Formats: sequence, structure tokens, C-alpha cells
Amino acid sequence: MHQTVPVAERGAPPSAGGSGGANGAEQANVVKMVSENPVIVIGTRGCCMCHVVQKLLQGLGVNPPMYEVDEADQADVANVLSLNILGASAATLQFPAVFVGGKFFGGLDRVMATHISGELVPILKDAGALWL
Repeated sequence: MHQTVPVAERGAPPSAGGSGGANGAEQANVVKMVSENPVIVIGTRGCCMCHVVQKLLQGLGVNPPMYEVDEADQADVANVLSLNILGASAATLQFPAVFVGGKFFGGLDRVMATHISGELVPILKDAGALWL
């Protein structure tokens, strides 16, 4: 099952997430999702690289949720994740960003490199994303 969680529901009432930029509740939501899911992919809406990461993980048997960020909210969400997950001294994230076990794992290049080297499956098992 594919799960996509948009940052803002367009046309939704303000109590349901608003229709403007990423507000504090939405920013807290993305940090909460990172901590609650063994694997999560965060990227901009319609990003082909995000799709590649998601399909690679699905091919391994992982069904990661995809948190889609509007281009207008990209900087805000990246800053919130950088401050809350990586620490204040870390550089700002770029999308797609893959989080494994509540920690930043990397982007498409890191996912592909660890998959090719055979290291990705054990990492996913340790995070509880794979049981086999």
C-alpha cells in the first residue's frame, strides 16, 4: 500500500492543515513521522528521484511512507528537520531525504550505494523495516 502524506491539503479548512506555507503543526508532524516510522522518504511533490527511492525500497519489501513537500515549503521543512533531527550545526537537508530508524540516512545516492554494496538490507532489518 502506498502512503503519501502531503504537507498541506489545498482547499482544506485551516483546522485541517491550512492551505498556505508549512505551519508549526505541519513541521512538528514531519518530525513526529520521522521518529515513528522505521523508514520514511521525504521529498518534493512530483520528484522523480523520490519515486526512484520509494520503488527501490518497495522492491526490497519495505513500504515507506512518502511525505511530499510543496516547493514553497521545501526550505522550511528542510530547516526544521535539520534542526530537530540532525542538530543545529548540520547543513540543510536536500530532497529526497531518507530517514531510517529515526535518523537521517541520506539521499538517493546513499540508498543506491548501500544497496549495491549489499549493506542496505541489514540496515533496514536493524531498523525494523524488514522482518525476513
